[in-house]
Amino acid sequence: MTIELPANDAAVSTAGLELHYSATPVLKGIDIALGQGKTLALLGPSGCGKTTLLRLVAGLLAPSKGSVSIAGQIVADAASGAFAPPEKRNLGMVFQDYALWPHMTVGGNVAFPLEMRGLARAERERRTMRALDRVGLSTYADRRPSDLSGGQQQRVAIARAIVAEPQLILFDEPLSNLDRELRENMVGELAELIASLGLTAIYVTHDHSEALTLADQVAVMRGGLVEQLASPDALIAAPATPEVADFLRLGGIAELQRRGETLVFKGSDAVLMQAPDGVSDAERVLIPVSAITTGAAETGRPAATVLRSQFRGDGHLATVSLAGADHVELQLLSRTKLRPGDRVGLVIDLDQIRWFGNSAHSAQKESLHHA
Repeated sequence: MTIELPANDAAVSTAGLELHYSATPVLKGIDIALGQGKTLALLGPSGCGKTTLLRLVAGLLAPSKGSVSIAGQIVADAASGAFAPPEKRNLGMVFQDYALWPHMTVGGNVAFPLEMRGLARAERERRTMRALDRVGLSTYADRRPSDLSGGQQQRVAIARAIVAEPQLILFDEPLSNLDRELRENMVGELAELIASLGLTAIYVTHDHSEALTLADQVAVMRGGLVEQLASPDALIAAPATPEVADFLRLGGIAELQRRGETLVFKGSDAVLMQAPDGVSDAERVLIPVSAITTGAAETGRPAATVLRSQFRGDGHLATVSLAGADHVELQLLSRTKLRPGDRVGLVIDLDQIRWFGNSAHSAQKESLHHA
C-alpha cells in the first residue's frame, strides 16, 4: 500500500523494500511515499517490522531487495548495491532512551553533530542556540541532562536531531520510557512541536493513540507487511481488515453464519439481523463500540453478561459476552459503571457495522442498510 504521492515528489519513499535474515523474511515488500512536512506513523505490535523499516530508512541496515530514496535521491538499492551511510542521508534521529551524554551540558549534546561535521565554534554556538530556542530550552544550555525532566530531555534530543537542519527526522518510540501520565501529556506537545517546526517525520510506535494523534498518515504493520495505510480518520472509519480493527480496539470482531433468512453469531443461536440478499454463508464483521447501547432485557433483543469495566474520560468502557454465544466479546460505552456479572440488554445499530470480505457484498449491504 502506498501514500498517494509520486515517489519523485516525496521527501522519503521505498519501493519493494524487503529484508531477510538468512531465509527468514522480516519485511516482505514495503512501498511508501511521504510528502514534505508530513508525519508517517509506523504502528504495530512488537516484531511486526516497524523498527526494521525505520532502520532501513536511516541507513543502519541494508535492504535484501528494493530501494530507499530521500528527497528524490536513491540512498539504498539492493539491485545495484548502492548504499549511502546514515551520515550521508541528511536525517536526524530521536531514540527511545534519548541517547544524551550525561557528562556533557545540554548545549554540548546539541552541538555534538555539528562538531563532528567540523563546523567552526561560533557557527556551532549560533546553530545550537537556535535549535534550543526552537524547542523552548534556550535558557538550559549550560545545564546537565540529569537536571532536566523526562519531557525536557526529550526536547534536548529533538534539538540535537534538528540542529543540522536535516530533511527528515526519525523517531524510534521516543515516549516509551516516560510514565503514562507524562506520555499522554507529551503526545499533544510533540505533535504541536513537529507541526510548528515543519518537520518531515517517520514515527515508530506500538501505541495507537500516539499514532492517531501525531500522524498525517498511519501505516498499520503486521508480520512484515503494511496491513493498511491511511489517514487517522480513514483508519478509524474504515479499517481494511479485522486484524486492523482489533489492533486499534475499535470494537468487537464477530463471525457470523447464515441460518435461513437470518445471520447468527457463529456457534450459537443468537441472531444479529435478517440476512441481506447476496450475503455469503460466513462473514466477519466489526461491531464498533459506538454501535452498542444498553437497554432493558427484552425478547428479540440480544442479552449479554458484563465481564469487566474500565473508566475512561468519556464514560465506562465495558466488555460483555453475548448470551448464547459467550465466546463473542463486544464492547460498549456506558455513562454508568457496569459491574462484572451484570446482565444487560443490547441495542445494536446495524448501520454502523463494518463488513469485511467480499466487496460486492459489502457494497450491497451498505446500500441495504441505508435504503
